[in-house]
Amino acid sequence: MLSLSVIRENRDELIERLKIKNFKAEEIIDNIIEADNERRSQQQSQDNLQAGLNTKSKEIGALFQAGKQEEANKAKEDTSILKEEIRVLQQAQNETVDRLQELLVLVPNIPHESVPPGKGENDNELVREGGTMPDLYGEAVPHWDLISRYDIIDFELGNKITGAGFPVYKGKGAKLQRALISFFLDQNIEAGYSEVIPPLMVNEKSGFGTGQLPDKEGQMYHMQEDNYYMIPTSEVPVTNFYRDEILKANDLPVRLTAYTPCFRREAGSWGKEVRGLNRLHQFDKVEIVQVEHPDRSYETLEKMTSHIEMLIQKLGLPYRVMRLCGGDLSFTSALTYDFEVYSAAQQKWLEVSSVSNFESYQANRLKLRYREEGDKKNRLAHTLNGSSLALPRIVAALLENYQSPEGIKIPDILIPYTGFDLIS
Repeated sequence: MLSLSVIRENRDELIERLKIKNFKAEEIIDNIIEADNERRSQQQSQDNLQAGLNTKSKEIGALFQAGKQEEANKAKEDTSILKEEIRVLQQAQNETVDRLQELLVLVPNIPHESVPPGKGENDNELVREGGTMPDLYGEAVPHWDLISRYDIIDFELGNKITGAGFPVYKGKGAKLQRALISFFLDQNIEAGYSEVIPPLMVNEKSGFGTGQLPDKEGQMYHMQEDNYYMIPTSEVPVTNFYRDEILKANDLPVRLTAYTPCFRREAGSWGKEVRGLNRLHQFDKVEIVQVEHPDRSYETLEKMTSHIEMLIQKLGLPYRVMRLCGGDLSFTSALTYDFEVYSAAQQKWLEVSSVSNFESYQANRLKLRYREEGDKKNRLAHTLNGSSLALPRIVAALLENYQSPEGIKIPDILIPYTGFDLIS
């Protein structure tokens, strides 16, 4: 959520910048400024009435002491009128504040100046690519055929137990999954991240804090009786560790990593490629989250991107890094890099990670602040997160790219984790 000061002081620039996100901001920005002006006017009127009430209260005491009972009683009647006027005005101001809040949450984050214009994923900008395309043997098949052939993931069993998009991992498929989770966590810890295990459900305040609510209700599983939401990513609970907190500047950055199952209803995904592991309702993901000083957040974003790139390189997968255009950028992000790996048998690129800088947008909703040493002023921190990595499409690419007539080879870096070098 953008702060009121940013909106008031940068109206024209803000309207122009949000055009990059294909967001028409002029009307809503003007409505916000108008509502804020109304709130300020109401506050000024309240202050004036309160000052008058305070003066009257002092007069009453003096009149009673002077024995002027009738005048004192008249003054008391005047204070009752003032109190009622203040109450009515306070109620009106509360309604104005609620309306202002409803407007503020409708404005997306300002895109970074490097974000290219565009309407969707076809307009994303290639930053760099790496790895070597595999030379598949003639009888290579997509991963959904491989998992059936080697009995390592069972979609039908998952569908029986729950429904479509909830696979069961079996045998070496389960071990490969666990190996990847451990490998990613170990690499993140080695890079300076502290491991945490957060809850898998969050309350409404947490969903609001990171921007999932009220924007993405249709993608989240909701426990209506308790008003809890199953997490779509561990970014949500982990970032909320610091909701309503004031950190010391010397404590920044905060670096955390977490593995969790993730749950997404994926509303609106019909018509997309959903076969096999490409799109699931429950999937495993390892995440990295940072709370950073605003002066360093973009340097940190590049470091996080390099770290995730290193993970993909160690797995030996061909990849590319894309800078998302305005039309593909999320509501809350200022700048996002997507990582895609090439799934050779499908002959398509699969997104496996998004690395984003939210600047102070989430922090403002979270009231996540920091204070410089010797300074009494609290400032909004910057928050960043990235998938390191989302497992389903990583597994899909590994199965397809490493298949051979003998079976599916395991990348050397994973063999100490799996305990085997071939799925056959």
